[in-house]
Amino acid sequence: MNFRIGHGYDVHRLAEVGTGGEKLALRLGGVTVPHTKGLVAHSDGDALIHALCDALLGAAALGDIGLHFPDSSGEFRGIDSRELLRRTVGLLSDTGWRVGNVDCTVMLQAPRIRPYIDAMRRELASCLGVDVGQVSVKATTTERLGFVGREEGVAAEAVVLITSQSC
Repeated sequence: MNFRIGHGYDVHRLAEVGTGGEKLALRLGGVTVPHTKGLVAHSDGDALIHALCDALLGAAALGDIGLHFPDSSGEFRGIDSRELLRRTVGLLSDTGWRVGNVDCTVMLQAPRIRPYIDAMRRELASCLGVDVGQVSVKATTTERLGFVGREEGVAAEAVVLITSQSC
């Protein structure tokens, strides 16, 4: 059996909704989470999906999210990160890989996202083309330490297992 493991990490800044004239929302795992702060980013800023894309691309030795979906391209301004994840899965498929399972952790001081995790798992599973049982999403705070603890940003990590399609 041919398999590979990948790891991804992403961070995005949080800002008060309504500041800077930007339309900000807190989107994680393809789900909008109600909050007074939103993500500042070129795309929709979904750090969870960005970390997952990086993990998948890294496992397949296909580079990273910035190589395939650069923030210097107007094509990706404001794009729904679920589309980036679907395209990433397509790149894997084109090179003979499929998703085995994914394990993700979101680091966010506030708001509590436990009520949204099941919806995130369903959204991610749908984009990945896998059963929801192959997708884990967890959340943690940083006990008020660092930029996450000060509610200045969100961080996310993802670990993935991919297998060759011939298995």
